[in-house]
Amino acid sequence: MDVKDFDYDLPEELIAQDPLEDRSSSRLMVLDKKTGEVHHKHFTDILEYLHPGDCLVINNTKVIPARLFGTKEGTQAKIEVLLLKRKENDIWETLVKPGKKAKPGTRIIFGDGLLTGEVIDVVEEGNRLIQFHYEGIFEEILDQLGQMPLPPYITHQLKDKNRYQTVYAKYDGSAAAPTAGLHFTEELLQKVKDMGVEIAEVTLHVGLGTFRPVKVENVLDHHMHSEFYMVSQEAADKINAAKDRGNRVIAVGTTSTRTLEAASDEKGRLRETSGWTDIFIYPGYQFKVIDALITNFHLPQSTLVMLVSALAGREQVLNAYQIAVQEKYRFFSFGDAMLIK
Repeated sequence: MDVKDFDYDLPEELIAQDPLEDRSSSRLMVLDKKTGEVHHKHFTDILEYLHPGDCLVINNTKVIPARLFGTKEGTQAKIEVLLLKRKENDIWETLVKPGKKAKPGTRIIFGDGLLTGEVIDVVEEGNRLIQFHYEGIFEEILDQLGQMPLPPYITHQLKDKNRYQTVYAKYDGSAAAPTAGLHFTEELLQKVKDMGVEIAEVTLHVGLGTFRPVKVENVLDHHMHSEFYMVSQEAADKINAAKDRGNRVIAVGTTSTRTLEAASDEKGRLRETSGWTDIFIYPGYQFKVIDALITNFHLPQSTLVMLVSALAGREQVLNAYQIAVQEKYRFFSFGDAMLIK
């Protein structure tokens, strides 16, 4: 399976640089996975496609302001640090730019010494393990000093940190937002509940690997990054019950999808569980849990385009993307949405 099979042409002006004022006013492309038919709607029309008894699964992870700007002790050289994974005892796996200035033993000062970090090791892909030192509560200091780690294709400054956060974000831990959920407002979610649709919350802390293009020619040679997930007993019960009733499980985003597919047994049953997943979903994969997916438009040659192609068929997805380009849909994190039903 060649990575070029998942390529498409995207004019740069279609990459959404800013979130819309009203989260739910984005457009919605509806793709029927059985027929390949495409319909053009607005996101609030999602209610037309949900039925009483269905289960909508959302990822309640919260993005941390994981981008820190500091200076190297002694030389005052500027260093950028991106927090990727918390290890233990205030040790984080990080991405450091420029890496050559961050050899083991290097000390980095942030915010006039409010936070300091020492590089203690270099690990796979050149990432650095940094031991942080501070007084007080780490999350509060991070909130004060850190910036939202927007994807590299977004060049505008984000005016309001909360716009790169879903309205249901709860648990700190992501380096990127589960962007399909950005379209929901509290009012729209209430309408979903009022129509008798169950909402189940799962957690998957999104890593920056989400945005990485696949660098190998053969898709099967790609190594997926691992991400931490949690499924509560309550969420498992809601999802299993929907399946038992013959209703649909509709995932909001590829992160919810990967959580459910990683956490379920062979029969698609879920139970309370947590752990790390590096599940890689590409065409040929048989979905065990999800029946439909609400998602955004993804980068060419990315693992996310491969995931949606596994659900709706590669040719149908690429055809839908071609139509989206013609119709000037907005792409990527702050862009429009797609429902694959």
